[in-house]
Amino acid sequence: MSTGREIRLIEEDEGGWSAIDEDLGVASCGDTREEALEMLDEAVALHTGEAGEPVTDDDFEELGLNPDEVPDEAGVPDAPWFDDANETA
Repeated sequence: MSTGREIRLIEEDEGGWSAIDEDLGVASCGDTREEALEMLDEAVALHTGEAGEPVTDDDFEELGLNPDEVPDEAGVPDAPWFDDANETA
């Protein structure tokens, strides 16, 4: 069954590939198209909570961060593959 999500593949000028899930705003990269897509699958699973573990306050403190100063949701990262999406929105 298809989820109907749009995935974009980009061959980078400096080599390698970027894979972007346009609907979720999640991106990853790899040396080949296949690797970029596999990495995107993992990134999407982490993003949606299907994989990985939640970050706790103790995790932040171990990294020397104050949990009260860390936003609950990250903003749009400073990444070039999001520039095009923001221009068309």
